[in-house]
Amino acid sequence: MLIFPAIDIIDGKPVRLFKGDFSTAEQVASDALETARGFVSAGADWIHMVDLDGSVQKKRVNSQTFVDVANQTSLKVEIGGGIRTMNDIDYYANNGISRVILGSVALKNPELVREAVGEFGELIAVGIDARDGFVATEGWTEGSSTHFIDLAKQMEEMGVKTIIYTDISKDGTLSGPNVEQLTELNSAVSCDVTASGGVTNISDIITLRDSGLYGAICGKSIYKGTLDLKEAIEVCR
Repeated sequence: MLIFPAIDIIDGKPVRLFKGDFSTAEQVASDALETARGFVSAGADWIHMVDLDGSVQKKRVNSQTFVDVANQTSLKVEIGGGIRTMNDIDYYANNGISRVILGSVALKNPELVREAVGEFGELIAVGIDARDGFVATEGWTEGSSTHFIDLAKQMEEMGVKTIIYTDISKDGTLSGPNVEQLTELNSAVSCDVTASGGVTNISDIITLRDSGLYGAICGKSIYKGTLDLKEAIEVCR
């Protein structure tokens, strides 16, 4: 299982949120590039980054930060937030980004996903974020009546190979991942499934690993010291 240390960005600074609430934003490091280099030292191969400003403004806002990490470290960068057009995807694809995550548009404009997969293949991942099992969009500010499994199956049919699933109620809480929903999703589709939200300690990592998941995103647990990134990477090798 791959471990994805995470950096969420607001105004160019690394932050973490509690259950996706922007009013809870807490700066967790002084510099994204410096933090990313620390992840390299711990043995990370990938990094998960989110343009939180972009997710609300529906456009690329902090893109230079992500490109800098991709081009000035050895990390493979997956980036989500504010990606709404083929031009956005093309920009990241041509600036060293290894994976582009489509979130809100997967529900609101699925034809863009189809077109993107057709052109960029496995560069494209879909992020499915849910509250009580139902998909939320636009930086988690809008709900829907679509169940996360239904959206995942639709994305699988379009050729999406990677799904990142977040239970919003778990995100930033250090209360453990929603293993039940993640296992359900992993059984329902053939896509690689990455767990996001709630990862707290090495026991959570081992549980997710033993559940057969593709990856786990770790954010607040690293910054708060409840999870040692190097240990997490080593137990999943």
